[in-house]
Amino acid sequence: MAAVNLTSSVPSTFILTGIPGLEAAHIWISIPFSTFYIISLLGNFTVLFVVAKEQTLHKPMYLLLCMMALTDIGQSTCVFPKALFIFWFGFKGITMDGCLTQMFFLYVFGATHSAILVTMAFDRYVAICDPLRYATILTNTRIVKLALVGLLRAILLDLPLPHIAVVKISCGDITVNQMYSLMMGFVTIGLDLTLIGVSYGLIIRAVIRMSSKKDHKKALNTCTAHICVIVMAYTPVVFSSLTHRFGQGIAAHFHILLANLYLLIPCTLNPIIYGVKTRDLRDKMGKYICKMCRQSLGSPLRREPQSLT
Repeated sequence: MAAVNLTSSVPSTFILTGIPGLEAAHIWISIPFSTFYIISLLGNFTVLFVVAKEQTLHKPMYLLLCMMALTDIGQSTCVFPKALFIFWFGFKGITMDGCLTQMFFLYVFGATHSAILVTMAFDRYVAICDPLRYATILTNTRIVKLALVGLLRAILLDLPLPHIAVVKISCGDITVNQMYSLMMGFVTIGLDLTLIGVSYGLIIRAVIRMSSKKDHKKALNTCTAHICVIVMAYTPVVFSSLTHRFGQGIAAHFHILLANLYLLIPCTLNPIIYGVKTRDLRDKMGKYICKMCRQSLGSPLRREPQSLT
């Protein structure tokens, strides 16, 4: 009987309002959104293509970059195609099943992305603190296993989220649900940030013990890209969570814009950061981009004249 009452109280279709208060500017807002989304897809698919094509890049670090690219594509694609359809065509309806599915995959990709960042921190720790055993400790197989553990953790933790959303809609008691949400936030963000902090604490200790300034610089340069990605991944999430809990006086459109931006901007900048800071990846990407440009311009590759002797 309770199930019947719950089912009857939950609407079968939701109407998405876009960004309340800024309806007149939806077309203009869609321009930067669509631009960033396209750049995100191009950048992340380029990383996947280049690493797949180049045998020399079939290493743990680049395998982790591919996994991060996949989660970035998944996170942005969960949200922005639907958002752009609202902005451009006014398609605001979404079924309850579609909404819950979208939410589930969004959280799964986000939690998996966090787990990959932890694995990257461990990768940097081994590379700097125990470089002689790097190849034996971090193999491609072990990296895949760690990623699968992160994915399994994300799926198991996020499976109850659709039920939590239905309980909220039905105006039931959500005390247990709120406790679960807080616990899940601690397990994902809190635990992952702690592990990353421990890894970088050990890295800093190892760098301080190095006698050569050249070694200091080299060690820190290997971590720069990862640190930038960590800051972009966690800072907006924490800030958005705080504004939702304690910023009751903040306008709704600010919360929505912030939530969209913290999903979109990291997905766009991550492949650019690693493409610029990682020399091997930068060189290979430059090679393929130059090749594509030559092909698009119709200029054949220059050949050296053959000797007649």
